[in-house]
Amino acid sequence: MADKETDASAPTRSLNAARARDIAARAVWVVCMVLALILAVAAFSFALEANEDNGLVILVRDLADVFDLGFFDLGNPVKDFSAPNAKVKTALFNYGIAAVVYLVLGRVLERLLRP
Repeated sequence: MADKETDASAPTRSLNAARARDIAARAVWVVCMVLALILAVAAFSFALEANEDNGLVILVRDLADVFDLGFFDLGNPVKDFSAPNAKVKTALFNYGIAAVVYLVLGRVLERLLRP
């Protein structure tokens, strides 16, 4: 009788493991999308010349500075533009690439985690 109980619980454990992996995959994807969105909004705040004294603009730019992966930091950018609108171009380029990296990384991790 113990063998029948063990056999019956195996599909349930397998199903629970699949659900847990699915939830983890979705969570990873959502986190990566949110981080990419923060970077995109920060880049557009430079492009739209948002009020730098506004609390929301400050928050978004500070978050983007934290989540820029270190490689795409505006203080030491991958690509540093000069000439007119250099700050805007540098922000769009570097934060844009960082956002794409988060989306690609999120999709790859999601595919690896999903059952």
